[in-house]
Amino acid sequence: MLVYSKTDIGKKRSENQDRVWTDVLNEGSDEAVAVIVCDGMGGENAGSLASQMTVDFMADRFKRGFRDDINRNSIRNLMITSVIAANSLVYDESISDSSKHGMGTTCVAAIVHNERAYIINVGDSRAYHIFDDNIQQITKDHTYIRTLIDEGRITEEESKRHPDRNAITRAIGAEGNVTPDYFELDLQEKSIMLLCSDGLHSYGDDIKIAEIIVNNPKNKVCELLVNYAIKNGGRDNITAALIVL
Repeated sequence: MLVYSKTDIGKKRSENQDRVWTDVLNEGSDEAVAVIVCDGMGGENAGSLASQMTVDFMADRFKRGFRDDINRNSIRNLMITSVIAANSLVYDESISDSSKHGMGTTCVAAIVHNERAYIINVGDSRAYHIFDDNIQQITKDHTYIRTLIDEGRITEEESKRHPDRNAITRAIGAEGNVTPDYFELDLQEKSIMLLCSDGLHSYGDDIKIAEIIVNNPKNKVCELLVNYAIKNGGRDNITAALIVL
């Protein structure tokens, strides 16, 4: 497996509150790789702190908790407990200092092991599965807009212009408890996983994103995706990470 990542401040923001981490958890015939993408929120440096704390904490938990003989249920427990513990860490920090009140971060993370993807998310950072020429969104956004769509009150097309399209309903650190979504997915040879912040998917089209991934050298894809989002406005921080089987 190969793994690549790129993060960029974009065209409008004064700082990059996105964070990304990638690593190989073990090597050999049963190689496992992990990716974490976080998109911080909060005034001044609070968003950056929330995303950095979450990435650092979860990366450490992943590295210490993963072992060669780990099974599916243990990976699930490792990922869920890591997110829940990270939430408590960030929330405690947010209530310890009034200047950090409201700090939080989205999070999407994946471990790929033995041709199976284990994915967890909170917020609107996404995971996609790209196979052949197809792209499938695996995660479901925790946003007000997604709720309106699911209830049939607006269409997907209307959501792109809705004034509350950036309002998220779930984030790490926003409350004392959080419930992440968890997914598992069987992969095939040449499958690709994309993890990204909303700075990419909000300024691009899924079909175009898939075309960029499929039709370019994989070590160039993350940079090309960032450039694509910037060309389309780039008003947010942009992060993309790619796992290639």
